[in-house]
Amino acid sequence: MNRQARHRAIRASGRLIPGVATAALFAFSADSAFAHPLFGEGTGFSQILWLAITAGFAGAATIALSLLLRRDRDNGLAAAQQQIARLKQALDRSEALLASDDQKTLCWSRPDAAADVHGTLPSHVGAPTSGELFLDFFSWLEPRSAEELQWALDQLWETGEAFHLSLRTQTDCFLEANGRTSGPRVILRLRELTGERRSFAELKEQAGVVIAEMTALRSLAEALPFPLWRRNQHGRLSWANSAYVQAVGAPDLTMVTTRGTELLEPATRGAVREAHRDGAHYHAVAPVEIAGAEKQMEIFDIKVENGTIGLAIDVTEVETARQELKQNIEVNSRLLDQLSTAIAVFDGEARLQFANAAFRALWDLPARFLATGTEEGVLLDQIRAERRLPEQANYREWRRQHLEHYADPQPREEMWHLPDRRSFRMIATPNQQGGFTYIYENVTERLSLESRVNTLSRMQGETLDHLSEAVGVFGSDGRLRLYNPVLAEMWQLSPDFLKEEPHISTLIGHWMLFFPEQGAWTKISNAITRMEAAESLAGRMERRNGSIIEYSTVPLPQGMTLLTFADVTEKAEAHRFLEERNRLLEETDRLKSDFIQHVSYELRSPLTSIIGFAQILAAGAAGELNAQQREYMDHIAQSSDSLLVLINNILDLATVDAGIMELEIDKVDISEVVHGAVVGVRDRIEEKDIDLFIQADETLGNFRADASRVRQILYNLLSNAINFSPSGSRVEIRAQRQDGSVVFVVRDQGPGIPPEIRDDVFEPFEGTAPEGGRRGAGLGLSIVKRLVELHQGDIAIDSEPGEGTTSWVRLPADISKAQEAAE
Repeated sequence: MNRQARHRAIRASGRLIPGVATAALFAFSADSAFAHPLFGEGTGFSQILWLAITAGFAGAATIALSLLLRRDRDNGLAAAQQQIARLKQALDRSEALLASDDQKTLCWSRPDAAADVHGTLPSHVGAPTSGELFLDFFSWLEPRSAEELQWALDQLWETGEAFHLSLRTQTDCFLEANGRTSGPRVILRLRELTGERRSFAELKEQAGVVIAEMTALRSLAEALPFPLWRRNQHGRLSWANSAYVQAVGAPDLTMVTTRGTELLEPATRGAVREAHRDGAHYHAVAPVEIAGAEKQMEIFDIKVENGTIGLAIDVTEVETARQELKQNIEVNSRLLDQLSTAIAVFDGEARLQFANAAFRALWDLPARFLATGTEEGVLLDQIRAERRLPEQANYREWRRQHLEHYADPQPREEMWHLPDRRSFRMIATPNQQGGFTYIYENVTERLSLESRVNTLSRMQGETLDHLSEAVGVFGSDGRLRLYNPVLAEMWQLSPDFLKEEPHISTLIGHWMLFFPEQGAWTKISNAITRMEAAESLAGRMERRNGSIIEYSTVPLPQGMTLLTFADVTEKAEAHRFLEERNRLLEETDRLKSDFIQHVSYELRSPLTSIIGFAQILAAGAAGELNAQQREYMDHIAQSSDSLLVLINNILDLATVDAGIMELEIDKVDISEVVHGAVVGVRDRIEEKDIDLFIQADETLGNFRADASRVRQILYNLLSNAINFSPSGSRVEIRAQRQDGSVVFVVRDQGPGIPPEIRDDVFEPFEGTAPEGGRRGAGLGLSIVKRLVELHQGDIAIDSEPGEGTTSWVRLPADISKAQEAAE
């Protein structure tokens, strides 16, 4: 009860008291008067009167109290109504404030409760207007942004840590997301970034990508097994990888950069600086001392902005092999000079590279014709001029055919009967680097036996040395009698050690370092050392370094045994790779089929319901809609139709790629299918005021194809042309017959296709945005290309920037015949 009410109650009580007092005086006077003998003494009238006055006084008090309570209730109700009005005004102001800007505010009271959504975002952001769809962030945000936002909200609920994010939508817009807690509630505010704030967000995103790439490159450089370094513009080391630090024997990178510890010799560094002064990159093989041993390193040093980058690759083994090869060539040359068999080596351009003494003696030519680089054709002409070449009925044709073998080197043998009655067997062996090695074996009666023995020995050695398998021949005593270089290389054996003819047990002791399985070596040892005739043995071993070796033993005459090792690592890995690839392909094919089966129901069915209910609401079945509601329903209908087209395109693309789409081949009226496709884009033509020109005469007749797919091809081409055409421009579609095919041509006056993306227009999800428009999903032309190829047809696009685009689709008039021809 407030103070004013109490005052009013006191005043009312004051008015009642005089009345009660007057009544009491009247009662007293009456009591005296009625004490008359007429009434008799003690009649009790005065008591009755006093009782009535007392009752009146109590009633007046009750009435006063009732009035007082009623006034208190009325006053409390009025105060509550005023408080409600003030709270409602505050709520209206808060809602108006939240909706006053292009922002969306979401508020959760607990994690499993529905969010209160306030405000809106601009339509071009692509965010759904429905609260339930809006909360599915993955449906309208880029996957990475959606994951970041969801993770930040989870952290906000768990730890209460506020966040500030920049998000990218699927329409390539940027949003600012602020999340915080307010008491037990979580509040998320989303607002579009424009202008400088958008530019800053884009730069921040690009910076993150660049930092990630730089981190990956730095990790890769650190993991490289060879030294890599960078110098600044003053030539001082500013960075090096771990291999460099290890090569120079430094404890860490700081020590290397502080002291400038160099890997290269001063002479090499001087050569590098000289190359950079001349504006060239440095590349050479130079000696480098690493861990007290001199290594031959292939040095690359490249000048870049603000310094140089260098690396060094250990080629010691390669250089050693090159020197050994050079020595072997010299030894072989001297050896071949001692042979009585004429040998000449020609390169891939039919130029002489080597000729032994026997070859020079055989033809007895002037020295200038035997000089290195002389063409074989010149040699043949000179030998024929001196009448030492076998007689030919058509020398020019024989010479041409002889030199044509260089185009496709194949081993061959020919018998050459010289005019001086000597006979030679000419053996042409293709060289690994191209060209031939010619061997002229004198097979005349006087030298036939000696020539055969020498040739057999040489060929045996050459064959053994050039085999890709490691070969060893063991005597009956188990000692190594013959081997090829591959055996020493495969098992890292010294040639000097092998020349000592080690016993098989000694070799096995060394080989077990690579493959420690005793059982396999016991079998090999028994196959070589047992006295009785043994059968061939074969098996496979996987060495510690991961290489896979196949071995076999073959009994030879006189108790000897041939042991071979073949490195089949690549073949085994290829086999495993093909098995795994086949498994993955089968799994992928199964996933595609499952995807198509599930998506058809999981996406199409709910979307069809949305479209149906939207149409029912738009038709007013649930009540008349106002202008804003009708506009929202139009947006829902348009977005649903676009999404349905996108889903249908994805399903069609997946169906074609999975190889399970079947065409319903029937007669297709050319004119009818063209006009059917035009009907589908009529609304868009009217919307953009496009002048559509159609040339599809009824006289074109029919052709055999899938009518719905042909209509889909033309619809997609027309949609693409209209999408990229400016308002008021012209789009043409023509149909004609040409050389047993039906050709459809769609031409527009749009901006054209830039050359750099012209080759990608048929790739899925490579859509581009028209000027002032939104980028599409990039599936239309991909589906067109696949449907055309499914019809055994072809498609081509001719476009230049600023000159529009022309698309040609050529389909066979009878797809059945085209399929038979393709098979």
